[in-house]
Amino acid sequence: MIEAVGLTKRYGDKTAVYNLSFQVRPGAVTGFLGPNGSGKSTTMRMILGLDNPTAGHVTIGGFPYRKLPNAPRQVGALLDAKAVHGGRSARNHLLCLAQLSGIPARRVDEVLGVVGLQDVAKKRSKGFSLGMGQRLGIAAALLGDPQVLLFDEPVNGLDPEGILWVRNLMKALAAEGRTVFVSSHLMSEMALTADHLIVIGRGQLLADMSVTQFISANSADFARVRTPDTEPQLREKLSSALAEAGAGVLSEPDGALRVTGLPLPRISDIAHESDVRLWELSPHQASLEEAYMRMTQGAVDYRSTTDQREGLQQPLPQGLQPPMPVPGQGQPGWYAPPPPQFQGQAPAQAPAGPYGAHPGAAPAAAGPNPYAQGAPQTPPAPAQPPAAAPAPAATDPTKPEDAR
Repeated sequence: MIEAVGLTKRYGDKTAVYNLSFQVRPGAVTGFLGPNGSGKSTTMRMILGLDNPTAGHVTIGGFPYRKLPNAPRQVGALLDAKAVHGGRSARNHLLCLAQLSGIPARRVDEVLGVVGLQDVAKKRSKGFSLGMGQRLGIAAALLGDPQVLLFDEPVNGLDPEGILWVRNLMKALAAEGRTVFVSSHLMSEMALTADHLIVIGRGQLLADMSVTQFISANSADFARVRTPDTEPQLREKLSSALAEAGAGVLSEPDGALRVTGLPLPRISDIAHESDVRLWELSPHQASLEEAYMRMTQGAVDYRSTTDQREGLQQPLPQGLQPPMPVPGQGQPGWYAPPPPQFQGQAPAQAPAGPYGAHPGAAPAAAGPNPYAQGAPQTPPAPAQPPAAAPAPAATDPTKPEDAR
């Protein structure tokens, strides 16, 4: 178990972490969330003894990291996937770590297989992609088969298959009774992976609770109710009846009603008593991302602004009109329409680019395809003897080779 008590870290006049206390218990995946600059990486570094806290303390299994006997056999961590000597192969990198901790060499091959790098084990790590580097970092964390594991952004750079693999790996490690502490900015992934959440903002604790409790505490559940679109008077009738029953009713842009304060069975009973037909009655629960954004909106240090492009817009030449806006473009769920399909006619020839024909252009009708099947079998014309090649010009040995 990881336990932090009153952790505080200052860098000059900058307070990165202030009076932070929490526990990371075994048997569950604990997510560590917070905006950029909130102190997550600093906290992890203090847990691993890489930074000394200004005040407070943090222990792993009751001991500071530096006092753990053979700490790499008890704690595994991935803080920076690029912390690898680029000239070493993946296997040699892990072998060096194993020898420093008294871990047998066979364990190196085992973890290479676990993370899927056995086929590139002898390749230098400087040629690894970001995802391969992440897998190598996870292998280093698993090397000592530790009971406590810390991961900082473990899915960064991984493909969908790799993300699914990391998710299942975290859950499997926690199911074995290990302590798993994971920091990530991917809310959708945390919702699927984490059992418990620790959320900090500007170095201070904001929440320490389960995922379900966190979503319920930072969002308002509601019911979505829809009546027949052809009978708007039914919507008004139902809205008045629900308001009289003490519900909060808001109209959605598509004509549906957002109802809060009443359970779904009660909403159904009121609609039945009011003789109103329903086309939809569905519950809605906020996602982890919505709840997280609601809680941390006041602790975000870096906010983007709208690009005004002042003074950069060039006037259009006389006679040209601005492009017409595409209906729906820029709205959620909008995608560019597919290219038009030509039926019965060949598409227009695209202009040639600077390096030849446009890649999407149809091939020009330059004659029959010499590789087409079913061509008439005509006897080939007798081969003509090749013309005699001109004799090479005499070279002047006194001139340099570039001038010949």
